[in-house]
Amino acid sequence: MFARIYVPARNATQQGRAGTQTWLLEYEPEQASEVEPLMGWTSSADMRSQIKMKFASREEAENYAKRNGIPYRVSGEPKKRRIIRKSYADNFRYGRKHAWTH
Repeated sequence: MFARIYVPARNATQQGRAGTQTWLLEYEPEQASEVEPLMGWTSSADMRSQIKMKFASREEAENYAKRNGIPYRVSGEPKKRRIIRKSYADNFRYGRKHAWTH
């Protein structure tokens, strides 16, 4: 019954960073999911796999897990965002590094 504490990744189809500022505490599944034979839906009897708790910081999530006796592991620190400043005018600059192509 381990819990995982992590920062969710940014959605690959969006450029925004919404939802990536909070830390999540999520239980790892205790039982494997099974396919229901009639409809083909995936189900599990593990109720803890449905719980996701949000915290403002890593320390808050760790303190909650320690207070409630939940064994946990932290999955990596989020990478620092690297901003590359670009100007649209650089596309037409004289002496560019790369040749202009269309």
